[in-house]
Amino acid sequence: MITLYGYPRTRSLRVSWLLEELGLEWQYHLVNFAKGEHKSAEYLALCPQGKVPTLHDKNIVLTESAAICLYLAEKYGKHWLPKPATAEAAKQLEWISFIITELEQPLWSMGKHKFALPKPIRLPEMLSVASWEFKKAIQTAETWLPASEFLIGNFPTVADILLTHTLNWAVKFDQKLPPKLEKYRQHMSGRPALLRALTQEQQALANNQP
Repeated sequence: MITLYGYPRTRSLRVSWLLEELGLEWQYHLVNFAKGEHKSAEYLALCPQGKVPTLHDKNIVLTESAAICLYLAEKYGKHWLPKPATAEAAKQLEWISFIITELEQPLWSMGKHKFALPKPIRLPEMLSVASWEFKKAIQTAETWLPASEFLIGNFPTVADILLTHTLNWAVKFDQKLPPKLEKYRQHMSGRPALLRALTQEQQALANNQP
């Protein structure tokens, strides 16, 4: 059984969404940050960083969301990946690299200086810097966005999941999206597999309450 260790609406949602898209049997193991479960010896043995997501599949343990999604697609659903060594495969890698390094990082900077870092080292000035960085990157993404329904042709790929999750994160942080990307975000966010993944997360959290 595939086990996903996660917490609602974090990067673990990327993985649970793809697991639902692939129709796999899997179980959700809530790592309750409020209870300090991410610092437990049991969890740190799996993920020394104490972060989510972590995926356990037989003898494989992975802890980076993009790597997990690429692994799952390659092993269980290659229709979620372009054919290797093609222009489409290269374009997906370009998108994934851009999403992780240019779009996600300023949003994570906002998160760190809003709530994640210890209060003494949070810098309010970083919020405006990160917002400026995100606005610059999102204009590039708007220019790159193709006229097709998905990022790579007529079928969704791992890059679509990563981009949609990042865009939803941006909206949560009150970042305005350009029109094409906002339309794309709304379209992708309505996929039934994402809604099922969100339900799984909320149920796991509700079952973990005292």
